[in-house]
Amino acid sequence: MNERAGDSADSPPQRAERVRAAMYERDYAGQALGIEVAEIAPGSAAATMTVRRDMLNGFAMCHGGLIVTLADTAFAYACNSYDEMTLAAGLDAEFLKGARLGDALRAEAREQSQAGRLGVYDVSVRNQHGELVALLRGRSYRLRGKPVTGG
Repeated sequence: MNERAGDSADSPPQRAERVRAAMYERDYAGQALGIEVAEIAPGSAAATMTVRRDMLNGFAMCHGGLIVTLADTAFAYACNSYDEMTLAAGLDAEFLKGARLGDALRAEAREQSQAGRLGVYDVSVRNQHGELVALLRGRSYRLRGKPVTGG
């Protein structure tokens, strides 16, 4: 984590909370899908989403792309929790169990490695019963000197 002028009064958890507020204000996709950022801390975040009827595919299961969107949201908040703009460089997903109408999904992202501008994050998605729905690994690229919160 890099400290910039003016940020020294913020603790890392406070900085992460400022990032959550700033990002969510502009996260129109997440808002439209009903995704909530339940937790954030330096290098980690959790996001939740309830599967709605308009999220179902032709097999009455949650569309895999929406599960990835939930996971990507948690990944994005975890990556950016240090208040340096960080973008996804790639994401691999493994679907392990279908999600159905009404399922309450929770994606938890955790930093595994941060070296220079490159990061690796693991994301697990579970349903309300704690059953593993998907596992994802995200790779990130940090843009130095560009704060998420606008400085």
